[in-house]
Amino acid sequence: MISHSRRHCVVELQALPSRIGQIRRIVSAQLRHWQLDPLIDRAALGVTELLSNVHRHAQPDKTCTVEIELRLGRLTVSVYDSDPRLPVLREAAADALETCGRGLALVAAVSEAWGARHQDDTPGKVVWFSLRAAPAAQRPTGNGSRPVREPAPAVVVAVDPSAVPTAMPVAASVGARPG
Repeated sequence: MISHSRRHCVVELQALPSRIGQIRRIVSAQLRHWQLDPLIDRAALGVTELLSNVHRHAQPDKTCTVEIELRLGRLTVSVYDSDPRLPVLREAAADALETCGRGLALVAAVSEAWGARHQDDTPGKVVWFSLRAAPAAQRPTGNGSRPVREPAPAVVVAVDPSAVPTAMPVAASVGARPG
């Protein structure tokens, strides 16, 4: 089931590998709709990691809810599941070739804040991250012309008038061609 309002979107799903790509596309489309294109890559990566954690670790089932919300200039992506065990951020792994266990570290790296807490009304938990939201620059419409650039701001420099010479000597070679 998908429900959404102007700045809120909720998707319920089974955290299966085949569904994770679909959720990435839903999150990307919603952020484009909200004109938050600069956040798409980070939000899609973060939600992928959180859903992958649900797939790998959540017990007793893989049912979860993804919620994205834009409020007061912050985008928050939350994943709710029924497993009460809170995730643990691993310290930097000694083995640089390790292929798992980096999900929360990636979420922490791409987000400005993240956290996990038990849900108040159910035995599960919610893991979330947030990003500062800035709308994408408006694209020009119409005849495909390039956007007009704003003129550079004027630079004002205060100069002591007594320090500027009243006459500038002109070299004799000005305008002369080299021989």
